[in-house]
Amino acid sequence: MSQCLRTTLNPPKTLLRNPTKSSPVSSPLIHLPKSKKHSRISMSQQNQQELSLDSLISSTRKEEVLGAIKGSLSYCLTETSLNKTVPALKSKVRGKVRDIYDAGDYLVLVTTDRQSAFDKILASIPFKGQVLNETSLWWFDRTRHITQNAVVSAPDKNVTIAKKCSVFPVEFVVRGYVTGSTDTSLWTVYKNGVRNYCGNALPDGLVKSQKLPSNILTPTTKADDHDVPITPEEIVQSGLMTEADYCEVSSKALSLFEYGQRVALEHGLILVDTKYEFGKGSDGSVLLIDEVHTPDSSRYWIAHSYEERFQKGLEPENVDKEFLRLWFKDHCNPYEDKVLPDAPADLVCELAWRYIFLYETITKSKFELPLTEEPIHDRISRNVELALSSLR
Repeated sequence: MSQCLRTTLNPPKTLLRNPTKSSPVSSPLIHLPKSKKHSRISMSQQNQQELSLDSLISSTRKEEVLGAIKGSLSYCLTETSLNKTVPALKSKVRGKVRDIYDAGDYLVLVTTDRQSAFDKILASIPFKGQVLNETSLWWFDRTRHITQNAVVSAPDKNVTIAKKCSVFPVEFVVRGYVTGSTDTSLWTVYKNGVRNYCGNALPDGLVKSQKLPSNILTPTTKADDHDVPITPEEIVQSGLMTEADYCEVSSKALSLFEYGQRVALEHGLILVDTKYEFGKGSDGSVLLIDEVHTPDSSRYWIAHSYEERFQKGLEPENVDKEFLRLWFKDHCNPYEDKVLPDAPADLVCELAWRYIFLYETITKSKFELPLTEEPIHDRISRNVELALSSLR
């Protein structure tokens, strides 16, 4: 067994500190994988920007975009059919959020406004597709020093054209904190008594929202329509990935997450957890695909208030879709109910604003609201057809 699997499955012991005291706990020990040696993220970093919840809840910018959000509630990009409007597209695969079209040597990925959680579509969120696509493109461009990616071009605000590759059937979930509300989240499984999760041995005594001593990988694989946790050893033994591929990808995932955490903290945010997907290009190179550090694939908290709220046992101030997840958990059984209630319009608008807020906070650029009255699907069809013609 290679060194990276041994490190993940049987890592050195790291002493866990009591979150409310400065002295170490006499027992138990937490066994976690060691990621690459980068500078530890500290709340006292000199270049951390202080970001408050006030700027999220009430601001001039929020008022500017809320009108556009409310006016677009009935015009979300929920479905696409580019295979009927763009001759070069051969077939369509409908994902939870993205519609993926086969364009021969390339894939056309259209990010819709569909909102997914609990392995179901919960709602459509105005401008969400554009936010996710542009957020990912920003991160793809800034993580080239860590890994190659599959991006070829972005001909439309909602579209990325990517290289075709052989996708690894594993999602690389990286976590820095004990939290979450879904069935596979670390806090959910931990409070239900699980102490060895995806090859990571966890001690008794952890509390919700606690920072882990080091980031951990909790890979999942797909079974029907839901995610299934899996250990690195099982990934290799079942033939989902070779040891060499797993070691390379897991290293890249941890490095991407550590870089993302540093960038987020510089902008007043904590990158709590996220997921990555990878594939192999035709030349055998490992490529980062899908999305990177978006509010759909990641959990973000406001940094400056985290420590105080954690010490008081309060939930961190979040800038992601967690509040919508919690609303559905309070009003139905989102895993078992066949028909879910409609998300309230005010929550939909709030989530749309949070996605825009996060994009602007991370990228330091103003989100461009679509100004044209041209139907979104017509605009996308035109831009994709032009882009593909230039690639022939």
